[in-house]
Amino acid sequence: MLFILGMKILITIPHYYNPSAGSMHGSGKNNPQIRIYALCSCLFNIYSLFGLSQCMIDIRHKKTVDVNNNYSHSIDVVICTTNGKHLLNQANIPKNFYEQMEVKLENPKFLGFECQKVLKENLGKYDYYCFMEDDLIINDPYFFEKIKWFKGFSHFTNVLQPNRYEVSTCDRVLKSYIDGNINPGATANYQNINENPILSANILGQNILFQRVLNPHSGCYFLTQEQMAHWAEQSHFLDMDTNFISPLESSATLGLMKTFRVYKPSPQNASFLEIQHYGNSFLGLIGKKIALAK
Repeated sequence: MLFILGMKILITIPHYYNPSAGSMHGSGKNNPQIRIYALCSCLFNIYSLFGLSQCMIDIRHKKTVDVNNNYSHSIDVVICTTNGKHLLNQANIPKNFYEQMEVKLENPKFLGFECQKVLKENLGKYDYYCFMEDDLIINDPYFFEKIKWFKGFSHFTNVLQPNRYEVSTCDRVLKSYIDGNINPGATANYQNINENPILSANILGQNILFQRVLNPHSGCYFLTQEQMAHWAEQSHFLDMDTNFISPLESSATLGLMKTFRVYKPSPQNASFLEIQHYGNSFLGLIGKKIALAK
């Protein structure tokens, strides 16, 4: 079978683990297995959904045949670590799944900015330039097709972010999207959500809405080569501005807000583009710190 090579995709992932740091984030929790499973799920899903090694077993002829040729891509993953505080040596991950880039940092929360450096250094080599926190899991085989479609559907200065969600069978709600509205003042200096607030399109017979949101954070981004080059040309690129919540959120989201109009699928069609946040740290708040809607 003739194999048609898809897109070339570069994905950068910041990864840090140090339980002695006492962080409330997953990188500081005492059980390393939780973090290992999250990272493994992140990487294995990337390659099982979009990698080149996919087949179907032809039982009749006792052989395999290639499948998903239209949606398989050439994937390179760079995992940025610092000060030897990571779990890569403990995780059962094939070495050809990633390249490790070890850097010296006083504050590991700035690893996201190191990922930006990697993306810029590789401009011109890939079709897509991506960033994902190490506990995010893509479950949609059409994920990149939807990103590609949105780019063709709207102006290149519009960026579509996925809705992050958590799932659990042990909490009061099975599934919850975790990045709802925040205080308008948190992003007002960086985005005007009243500028082109809604985009709509008819997809598979349904009217799908995309909206500017008060909380554009998704812990990730997926940019075309044109978008990445445009961002890298801006004077604020790698300015190390951390004024959006913390260095973690700022490195993932602040540069996007300063450069693009950020959209997410509207609540009525939130699942059009979504990404799973491993665990239930947010979902477990429902019925406790977060009131359950009646």
